[in-house]
Order: sequence, then structure tokens, then C-alpha cells
Amino acid sequence: MSEKPDPKTDDAALAARNAALREKLSARSPQITEDAGPDTSTAKSGIAQAWRLSSEFVAGVLVGTGLGWAIDWFFGTGPWGLIIFVLLGFAAAVVNVMRASGQMAPSRLHIHQTKDEDRAE
Repeated sequence: MSEKPDPKTDDAALAARNAALREKLSARSPQITEDAGPDTSTAKSGIAQAWRLSSEFVAGVLVGTGLGWAIDWFFGTGPWGLIIFVLLGFAAAVVNVMRASGQMAPSRLHIHQTKDEDRAE
């Protein structure tokens, strides 16, 4: 007949392995204190980010619409200026939203400007 393992020794061995694993994990991971909250200076709330992205999108489309309407009125080209500039405004709005949300890298012009500003200081 086979002997049944003693559940007390199995539990003790499991507890010892669990404690050893916790020690290894705590040595590798940074210590997090419970009283430390999120960094509010750099973190934005979700609703603020949503308002920013939606206003970027609406502004891009409205600027394109306004420019298209003004070009049509000034040159008398009918709906073509409005159609073209609404599409351009939509494309610019999508690019702005992608940049603001971090889905797209900033433009090279912005990178060069910040490097020049750093050199000047």
C-alpha cells in the first residue's frame, strides 16, 4: 500500500516556498508605499484627456470648414473649396488627436525646436 503524504508537511513546504518567492519578488520590484498617491502633476484624469482630444478634433474640422467657406466666398469657386478644406481639416484633426494621445511621434520640426531651445540655455 502507498503511504499518503502528510498534509501538514506539505503545507509547511508550500509556505516556505511561498515565503522564499515573496523575498525574491520584493528584492526585484520597487517598494510601493501605501500612502503615496498618484503623481497629480503629470497624470491627467481620463475626462480631461477626453475633453482635450475631442476639442482638438472639433477645432481641426471647424478651421478646415471656415477656410474652405472663406475661399469659396472670396474666389466664388462653389462648394469645391469647402469640400477640399473640410477633408484637409479632418485629416489635420486626426493627426493632432493621434499626436496628443501619444499614438504618433511628434513632428520633426517640434523636435528640432526643442533641441535648439536646449542648446540656447
